[in-house]
Amino acid sequence: MAAKRKRGAPAAGKAKRARSAPSAGPEGGLRESGVPPQKHGEYSIPPPVSQGKWKNKQRVLIFSSRGINFRTRHLMQDLRTLMPHSKADTKMDRKDQLFVINEVCEMKNCNKCIFFEAKKKQDLYMWLSNTPQGPSAKFLVQNVHTLAELKMTGNCLRGSRPLLSFDPIFDREPHYALLKELFIQIFSTPQYHPKSQPFVDHVFTFTVTDERIWFRNYQIIEEDASLVEIGPRFVLNLIKIFQGSFGGPTLYENPHYQSPNMHRRLIRLSVAAKFREKQQVKEVQKIKKKGTKVLLEEDPTEVVFETPAEEKPVEIQLVKPESKPIVKDKKKLRKIQRKKQKKLFRTEG
Repeated sequence: MAAKRKRGAPAAGKAKRARSAPSAGPEGGLRESGVPPQKHGEYSIPPPVSQGKWKNKQRVLIFSSRGINFRTRHLMQDLRTLMPHSKADTKMDRKDQLFVINEVCEMKNCNKCIFFEAKKKQDLYMWLSNTPQGPSAKFLVQNVHTLAELKMTGNCLRGSRPLLSFDPIFDREPHYALLKELFIQIFSTPQYHPKSQPFVDHVFTFTVTDERIWFRNYQIIEEDASLVEIGPRFVLNLIKIFQGSFGGPTLYENPHYQSPNMHRRLIRLSVAAKFREKQQVKEVQKIKKKGTKVLLEEDPTEVVFETPAEEKPVEIQLVKPESKPIVKDKKKLRKIQRKKQKKLFRTEG
């Protein structure tokens, strides 16, 4: 019996190996593993898998309202690409109220939201919200540049985790501190996320200049640790911070914010003022031309050196002058003279 067991041991090992080996498909590929079939002499390195437990279950819903342009659509797609913990949804009708987004986030199992709202087909607003309790912030988005533009020469690994860099002013002002925490929870990729890669090769920077928040994305080059911009880039002009999600009491209102309608109105008024000023200048010039000229008194010394011209005697012509024939063509004049000469010859003959 002992000999039989010894002989059967390697056979059992072979059977285990045969069971664990993946079965070949009809086209020669592998069914169980996700590695594609390789040619003879080639091998592939499987993608790295995050080792650890995914504890921070942050999910961000990124979608928009109807009426956005192509640039906003590309920006939204770029954010989804850079944030592996994001989800997408269909466009929301503009007639719906904003608090409906809380229900959409609950159905999508998301606790953060980035919502792009388009108005008048030229103004873009961005909502950042912590659903469903709040707070939420509304921004006006300006100077949008996407990943696909030629200015962005950098590149980074898809699904890698970013570093978040903030301006020192975010720690001084209370409303900026609240926005900093909101940015951290939304834009930072959770550790050990299934779709993320265990690499840090790009940086999200949030800089405050001219009362606006400037967003940039840079790649970290391994050789000299220099930064190359990847994109997208945009500027956020803060409007209000609300206590609730997409509404509620106002915690902060930006006193430096100017609506796009007011900005366009001021531009029109400035153009109209320039036109009105030109018209007034033309009217003043016309009045000056039409105005009566001031007559100066005659100076008696002006005639001192003037000598009177000699007066010619008046000749009275008593005989009427002969009328000259009006001939426009010289050839006709010669013909008339020849005819007169011929008449003279005939009369003489």
